[in-house]
Amino acid sequence: MASRHLSRSVAMQSLYEWDFRGRKNDELAEIVKRNLEEFAAGLEDSTFVHQLIDGVMGHIKELDLIIEKAAPQWPLEQIAVVDRNVLRVGLYELLFGNREEVPPKVAINESIELAKSFGGESSGKFVNGVLGTVYREIGEPGKDDAPPAKDKEGNEEPKDKDKESKE
Repeated sequence: MASRHLSRSVAMQSLYEWDFRGRKNDELAEIVKRNLEEFAAGLEDSTFVHQLIDGVMGHIKELDLIIEKAAPQWPLEQIAVVDRNVLRVGLYELLFGNREEVPPKVAINESIELAKSFGGESSGKFVNGVLGTVYREIGEPGKDDAPPAKDKEGNEEPKDKDKESKE
């Protein structure tokens, strides 16, 4: 799992640099290559990094529109470059990624961690708010996929205690 976190980090840093430098598409491949060498020398497989970057780039206009709708008080160009690219990666995984590999809540949590690590003081809360809004808008997929809760002895608790006590 640590390699996926590292892959997300490299993807976000590469998109950040690309965005910061003026969004020249011809520079992105070189930025990714350099960042993989510099920040992820131990990463055995960079496939996930490339999947994220290709996915974000393939959907960037759509992702940016979703960000604008989910955070209408923040025009896209006023959102910090780090936060904007964390949101792009997180939204890509949330909306277009393979939910069996990366459940929605994992995509959201990973994005919050990236925002906390690379963004400003309130970046984690901002990213959580935007991604949480989108997650609710799409109907909270996977919400009930969590394993059942356990009591103090490690036994499964019934999902609906009221229903069980009436029976």
